[in-house]
Amino acid sequence: MSIKTDELMAMVESLPVDIKTKLIEKILNTLHPTQKEIDKLWAQEAERRVKEIRNGKVKTIPAEEVFEEVKRRYNK
Repeated sequence: MSIKTDELMAMVESLPVDIKTKLIEKILNTLHPTQKEIDKLWAQEAERRVKEIRNGKVKTIPAEEVFEEVKRRYNK
């Protein structure tokens, strides 16, 4: 099924307000991930980082060293 943009817009314009509202919500949900999806992505990122640390691919730096470096750089 192929529909032209003009035809689709005309169809949408003829819809009742409550249906338009539902359609808008549906479209917006496809543009912006939900918090649940965002949380899932962050969990995957955390797992990836833990694996990199465990495999030795990434070296961690103790917090004390990080804070000392920040102080050294910005307290001039």
